[in-house]
Amino acid sequence: MHRTTRIKITELNPHLMCVLCGGYFIDATTIIECLHSFCKMCIVRYLETSKYCPICDVQVHKTKPLLNIRSDKTLQDIVYKLVPGLFKNEMKRRRDFYAEHPVDASNGSNEDRGEVADEEKRIITDDEIISLSIEFFDQSRLGGGMEDKQCKDQVANKRYLQCPAAMTVMHLRKFLRSKMDIPNAYQVEVMYEDEPLKDYYTLMDIAYIYTWRRNGPLPLKYRVRPNCKKMKVSHAQQEGQNSASRSGPESDSASDKAGSPAGAPSTSSSLPSPGTPAQSPHPQLPHGPNNVNGTPAAAPSTPSRSFTQFGSGGTKPRKVSLNGSSTSSG
Repeated sequence: MHRTTRIKITELNPHLMCVLCGGYFIDATTIIECLHSFCKMCIVRYLETSKYCPICDVQVHKTKPLLNIRSDKTLQDIVYKLVPGLFKNEMKRRRDFYAEHPVDASNGSNEDRGEVADEEKRIITDDEIISLSIEFFDQSRLGGGMEDKQCKDQVANKRYLQCPAAMTVMHLRKFLRSKMDIPNAYQVEVMYEDEPLKDYYTLMDIAYIYTWRRNGPLPLKYRVRPNCKKMKVSHAQQEGQNSASRSGPESDSASDKAGSPAGAPSTSSSLPSPGTPAQSPHPQLPHGPNNVNGTPAAAPSTPSRSFTQFGSGGTKPRKVSLNGSSTSSG
């Protein structure tokens, strides 16, 4: 699993600060020969008396070093977004300066004169209140071509919130779970369009990542799904119970066999094995068919005969019983 690490702004200061003035970059400017950056005012003043980089001593230009420096808008935007309140304070300083020197105000852009608001520059602070909309994510609406009735339903099901920019997605998920009484067996996912958002994302991060331009509430969606972890655990437990019930009788019989002597027959089960027919110590007479043409037939009865032993004193009549009737023969 990907592990995130929160970095303090002090750890990034060496990459965001000017070595000439010791402050954060203002109008960041980079030397194209070595790619070292400084504040614009700082590097311009330095190159008036030197033609070498203040950090690595590489020659910027032989005669006109100001030709080999470039304004770095990307770096300046990063500094403004990472350092809280820097952009607002800088714009205030510029407005105060041009208020005292109105003659110089005609030159430069609106940003140079400090007339650019945070909203236009898309700079968001931690304590700023962000308006957002939240609605249920419907997979069937991704294809487009919604009817008017569906559009009205979508607007009716949308809710609007005002939250601090430092609020995380995890806080928003907990809010949705408590508001809608969603049980713990289900998980709530917050999404931007069709992409799930990480729990550690703040509203400020979402606005920067997806270039929210403040032309409306920050559009977010949510969906409710079964908790996959709990489903996997319950499924594994069920399989374990099934395997235990299947292996139970086999293990019992195996333990009985192991406890019995080698030469003695096993008495663990009173039922004969289906593979070996039971053998009786007395011989069995062959039986006829049990039924004939669907009608059960009686087993043939064996005639019982009783014989008398010949004694030493003489011969006695022999008694024979046939089919239950006794006869005597001389």
